[in-house]
Amino acid sequence: METFTFYNPTRLIYGIDQTNELAAQLPKDAKILLVYGGGSIKKNGLYDKTIDQLQQAGANVTELAGIEPNPRLKTVRRGIELCKENDIEFILAVGGGSVIDATKAIAVGARYEGDIWDIITKKETATGALPFGTILTLAATGSEMNAGSVITNWDTNEKIGWGSPYSFPTFSILDPKNTVSVPRDQTVYGMVDMMSHVLEAYFNRVENTPLQDRICESILKTVIETAPKLLEDPDNLEHRGTILYCGTMALNGVTQMGARGDWGSHNIEHAVSAVSDIPHAGGLAIIFPHWLRNSIDDNPKPHVQLAVRVFDVDPEGKTDKEIAEEGIQKLSEFWTSLGAPNRLADYDIDESQVDRMAGIAAANGEFGRYAVLDKEATAKILTAAL
Repeated sequence: METFTFYNPTRLIYGIDQTNELAAQLPKDAKILLVYGGGSIKKNGLYDKTIDQLQQAGANVTELAGIEPNPRLKTVRRGIELCKENDIEFILAVGGGSVIDATKAIAVGARYEGDIWDIITKKETATGALPFGTILTLAATGSEMNAGSVITNWDTNEKIGWGSPYSFPTFSILDPKNTVSVPRDQTVYGMVDMMSHVLEAYFNRVENTPLQDRICESILKTVIETAPKLLEDPDNLEHRGTILYCGTMALNGVTQMGARGDWGSHNIEHAVSAVSDIPHAGGLAIIFPHWLRNSIDDNPKPHVQLAVRVFDVDPEGKTDKEIAEEGIQKLSEFWTSLGAPNRLADYDIDESQVDRMAGIAAANGEFGRYAVLDKEATAKILTAAL
């Protein structure tokens, strides 16, 4: 196990009807920017509940609606302008990971005199941020309890993950009721995304990580056991709540304490969706199994452990490679059984786009910790995924 320092200042407020705790968490009589997506919160009643809580806190509200599923740099810049023009003191994100990711960039950009893209591309370092809180509406990214954010610059076809010590939410409210209206496909994508986060942490080069491994395995097993039940009974608050909690635990830093993961498959997917604008988790469902197959020969141990412990593969009479491949097949079949895609062709992506996507993924050279990839290796994975 590697040495580590764990820091996570986000106050997590979990439970049914905990949306009613919002007013108590907000600064009183503050100028607040309310950030949300395409308007689903107005259809399901959450917008009205939020406005009521904001009024109870005496807030002067400015709104930024229309955050995209892959949040755009231009939208972030508009949010930063609103903060500066209206002397915003606090930001409230109501939505899923995309809304929260955009809010993180807006919060940091509002306290920076230059262009936020310089911070996202790591040319400059954040020096502060407006405080912000979240009301989560989608179990998926874990952005509600970490400092990470992913922003897309559509002009340059770059989709970049970044983070800062200043980009942790002050608080996040996780009310299972707010996820009941999430459509089936988005529910599925969310579960694929959180499982991918756990798997990225699981595949590392660090020795002596028994607890980290078991934490990862328990989250994966819980999602695998709960997902079919939730899709069968989407209004079930117990199942919604379980998945909601799994998504947060998958990426709040606990799984990577003392053992940093790989994140190569995420880098590849970011390149794909930067060009094709596909759903992030849809891309992961396709790419991840091929990333796993590409890394078996180099180090089969975690593959075998995953296959046996999580996917109940019987190792008797099989080689390590056979065990690993059976586990990967079971993972892919599970995601497909939920309704996730399994070929890039499902998104009309063909061989003509592979070189460009591989080039974007490897634009800064080799990447990955468990499986180090270059442009050629990335192109091989993408081609296999077609």
